[in-house]
Amino acid sequence: MSPNEKMWGGRFDGTGDPAFEAFNCSLGFDARLLQEDLEGSRAWARALGQAGVLEEGEVEQLVAALEQLGTELRDDPTPLSQSAAEDIHGFVEHALQARLGDLARKLHTGRSRNDQVATDLKLHLRGQAAELCAGTRELMSALVDLAHDTAELALPGHTHLQRAQAVTAGHHALAYVEMLGRDVSRLEAAQVRSDTCPLGAAALGGTAWPVDREALAADLGFGAGPTRNSMDAVSDRDHATEVIFACSLLMVHLSRLAEDWIFYCSQEAGYLRLGDEVSTGSSLMPQKRNPDALELVRGKCARVQGDLTTILTLQKGLPLTYDKDLQEDKECLFDALDTTRACLQVTTTVVRSARYDAERCRAACAGGFMEATDLADLLVQAGLPFRDAHGRVGAAVRAAESKGVCLADLDASDREQHLPELAGVDLASVLSVEACLDRHDCLGGTAPHQVQAQARAWKERLQA
Repeated sequence: MSPNEKMWGGRFDGTGDPAFEAFNCSLGFDARLLQEDLEGSRAWARALGQAGVLEEGEVEQLVAALEQLGTELRDDPTPLSQSAAEDIHGFVEHALQARLGDLARKLHTGRSRNDQVATDLKLHLRGQAAELCAGTRELMSALVDLAHDTAELALPGHTHLQRAQAVTAGHHALAYVEMLGRDVSRLEAAQVRSDTCPLGAAALGGTAWPVDREALAADLGFGAGPTRNSMDAVSDRDHATEVIFACSLLMVHLSRLAEDWIFYCSQEAGYLRLGDEVSTGSSLMPQKRNPDALELVRGKCARVQGDLTTILTLQKGLPLTYDKDLQEDKECLFDALDTTRACLQVTTTVVRSARYDAERCRAACAGGFMEATDLADLLVQAGLPFRDAHGRVGAAVRAAESKGVCLADLDASDREQHLPELAGVDLASVLSVEACLDRHDCLGGTAPHQVQAQARAWKERLQA
């Protein structure tokens, strides 16, 4: 492409080095912003018309041509991949010139690619964040359904990867619903903070034409109006950074769920079985059943965290206002969005396919002395200070462990030595898994009816 064909070519006589031309070109990835660039251009044409820069008929021609271009490229995007344009803004301008000639050359009056791309990104993130929120809610809904179905299913709870206390599988599922709910709120809050329109900031000092930026912002659906400082407007990438951060934390939550369930699916635990649709086998070992879907989700978390590091480091020490460094914001942003969306979809399928082995879960709850804290609480009810009760039960655990029995099966001498306050109490009954679960009957606790109540509440919130 000759210098005169470039948006900025008037200053130059010679052609660019081919390697630099390829290095400088961003159309390969910012073509994704086509529809947003067209939307912003239509709004800018209307704003120039209201400012008296364009005649009404010229505005109508420009808007119609931009709409037609968007429809054609939505049906067949091939021209984008065949174009020699430097970026999506140049592509649109050249395509418009092919349709309208010199009229198209008027459209860029008073604006810069700097405020264009900032506007395009915000418009794009508006839709992308909404999609991520919808995908996250879909996963939450799958987990809520699982929680409802497993609200009474006892499952070993762990601290330090050691069996700690019995919980229910439903309670475990709802823990991730809580995390994902916060992820949705972060995405929504990021959109609230980015709800200002940069268009009209021009290159850095604001447009020199009498454009009504309030009306322009309203035309593009920015509820908080135009940006208030043109230098900040063209260099701000907080909106992209916040969305990548929200994706990173969301991916951490998906990775933690994946880690839990990879262990649950292991032969060592055997609590859970994933459906064939999200499992794979081994090319050598016929017996293998691998949770590859979850392992990939866990692995892809690293990619999105890398995207966050990229965009944060990109802005570190970057002087005001626009610098070409900011061209590097898009690939990490788009990768974070695409990876997170794919992981949400796959994880939802995993959850829908999962089935707990109730007998295996219950058997696991019978070992590991997970009832020990409940036994200490019973001693407290009988009048002991908790610290004394804790010590007594610790000694009882040692005795039971040495004899290979559970706490409920301690012989009379051990009970007399360690648990005299509970003489006559049916330990097998009060220390059963069901009894232990029922005792944790606080708001947010793992008692089955509390889990059912929380599952119902979440279902109502998601439906609303």
